[in-house]
Amino acid sequence: MVSKNQIKLIQKLQQKKYRFQHQMFIVEGKKSILEFLHSNFNVEQIFVTEYFSDKLPKSKTTITTKEELKKISSLKNPDEGIAIFKIPEEQPIHHKGLILILDDIRDPGNLGTIIRLCDWFGVQQLVCSEQTTDCYNPKVVQASMGSLSRIKIHYTDLQNFLTNTALPIYATAMNGENVHQTVFQEDFILIMGNEANGISEEIFKFATKKITIPRFGQLQQTESLNVATATAILLNEARREK
Repeated sequence: MVSKNQIKLIQKLQQKKYRFQHQMFIVEGKKSILEFLHSNFNVEQIFVTEYFSDKLPKSKTTITTKEELKKISSLKNPDEGIAIFKIPEEQPIHHKGLILILDDIRDPGNLGTIIRLCDWFGVQQLVCSEQTTDCYNPKVVQASMGSLSRIKIHYTDLQNFLTNTALPIYATAMNGENVHQTVFQEDFILIMGNEANGISEEIFKFATKKITIPRFGQLQQTESLNVATATAILLNEARREK
């Protein structure tokens, strides 16, 4: 049974200020919980139905019912469990490999999808502006489908970070080089911008290479791609041998 104090904590962790205060966040769903348990994240408490409990550490697990889960879940149709994990200490950023930078991404669904893309394409470091949505937002965690457990995510002042890197910096621009012809280096930075406004001027000025995804439709009025869709195309091109 879930206690009143536990219910209050779960409800509080829906909000960023309490996640920061307690250094904890919520993971929902059997698949995601198991993936976080097999990662470097430390679990605080797990609330699951009896059906799921035999796969979990007994000392951290509370057996509950589906009816109780519905009361504490942020989902309309909760899965077999909810878990509270500790937010890990942030590690230093290593200036090597493919580093993806997000400049003011606001939509939780987009951020969660981009985290999954990083996992798929082997991008181990995701660097976010301080204005980007919190990666421990329940909607982001849900959209990432467990991939958050494997990607190192950093929040920092992007201008300061870009000032102090020697890596080449790729950014999208309408007048950039056709990405299908771009030869990417082994170690580089790729910047993706805000859903409505793109990459901010103060960040775009750091770009050493401008690239674009060509549009083949001539009659449509589509001005841009969804940022997660564009990220998928660019990461695929970056990983493709040319």
